[in-house]
Amino acid sequence: MKTQKLTILALFTAAALILSLVESAFPPLVPIPGIRLGLANIVTLIILLNFTPGNALCVLLARILLASIFSGQAMSLLYSLAGGTVCFFVMWGINRLLTGHYIFLTSIFGGCFHNIGQILAAFLITGTAGVFAYLPILLISGIVTGLFTGLCAHFAQRFLTRHIDFPM
Repeated sequence: MKTQKLTILALFTAAALILSLVESAFPPLVPIPGIRLGLANIVTLIILLNFTPGNALCVLLARILLASIFSGQAMSLLYSLAGGTVCFFVMWGINRLLTGHYIFLTSIFGGCFHNIGQILAAFLITGTAGVFAYLPILLISGIVTGLFTGLCAHFAQRFLTRHIDFPM
């Protein structure tokens, strides 16, 4: 891997980590547990557009691991890994299907499937089917937050492509 590419990916990993930690430091936007904007997903979307899927997955996994270490919440690691990996593979597939266009749709699907992955993890951990009752609320939040992060990624992508030469 070229030094320039590695440096840019490391900077994106740091940016995603900072966004994740700053977002977790603020109180929730709504009084419903588990709903966050997912600002770090903006970085994942940008990397998915400009680098290989493997690069994007590595940055995502590094961010999840480092965020759980720095926040001191080991249990959140399981939920974040479940939601993040399901979200990533769905976004990768949708992004390929849409050939990199309509990144906000990719993000909406990612937000919804992130919540589905977390609910599945909660079900496997607790063995309680009642967690699925929470899914409709999380899917609505996934649509709203996915749209927001997708639009942020779209505008960030437009800005970054004018100022950074992305090495593939």
